[in-house]
Amino acid sequence: MERGISVVIPARNEAASVGRVVEGVRAVLPSAEILVVDDGSTDDTAAVAAAAGARLERRPRGLGNGAAIKAGARVATGDVLVFMDADGQHDPAEIPRLLSALDEGYDMVVGARDRLGQANVGRALANGFYNRFASWMTGYRIEDLTSGFRVARAAKFREFLSLLPNGFSYPSTSTIAFIRSGYPVGYVPIAVAKREGKSHIRPIRDGLRFLLIIFRIASLYSPLKLFVPVAALFTLLGIGNYVYTFTTEGRFTNMSALLISAGVLTFMIGLVSEQITQLTYRRDG
Repeated sequence: MERGISVVIPARNEAASVGRVVEGVRAVLPSAEILVVDDGSTDDTAAVAAAAGARLERRPRGLGNGAAIKAGARVATGDVLVFMDADGQHDPAEIPRLLSALDEGYDMVVGARDRLGQANVGRALANGFYNRFASWMTGYRIEDLTSGFRVARAAKFREFLSLLPNGFSYPSTSTIAFIRSGYPVGYVPIAVAKREGKSHIRPIRDGLRFLLIIFRIASLYSPLKLFVPVAALFTLLGIGNYVYTFTTEGRFTNMSALLISAGVLTFMIGLVSEQITQLTYRRDG
């Protein structure tokens, strides 16, 4: 295990819990760098984190959880990065288990929650769907696509900073990026406590954003797995419509031409997207 460990904790208005989180990490990893990224907090988050002994990275305005993660990853000094929330959900005592799994040869290890660890039933169902969809796309069993409690080798994590969004979907993007590049990802079951303070997730706005995760997974990993079925559907509908109109009216309609053309165009877009994906994950030494 690398001895240089940096614990990156994004925080926004988490004054009620961030101090205890920092103290908990310090008790488990006395020599680790603890870096709290204050994402434009309007309360005493920064002061509480500094008083608890954390190194502080402040942002004048909130850009999002993913932006805080990227900021922390850029300035962290450790060879291994630990990411966890500041709201008290993640137990610092679980960190050694994640680090031990990393020593087994993984490049990223994710703390996998069960259904009891989800915020509500809706989130549990959504995350279950994301996990199954991502597993189908990658051919690799993904146990928790959206968990923010994870450890990763710093050099490899930084390879994908440009791909990570500023919002809440950084965990899914980083997981897919690691798997797509052939970097092994492991999972360790964890217990998750009820969060302290107010959640920054807005159901409608972030619900739409989470739907975009599905398309992001496809575009990041294997676009043809998404585009080919859609192209086939359009083409079959066009052929079916042609057979029907030719049988009943003896003619080839504009709708048939439109559907078949849409199928061909969708397939061609998928091919271009596949080539772009290949270039994105190209590794030259």
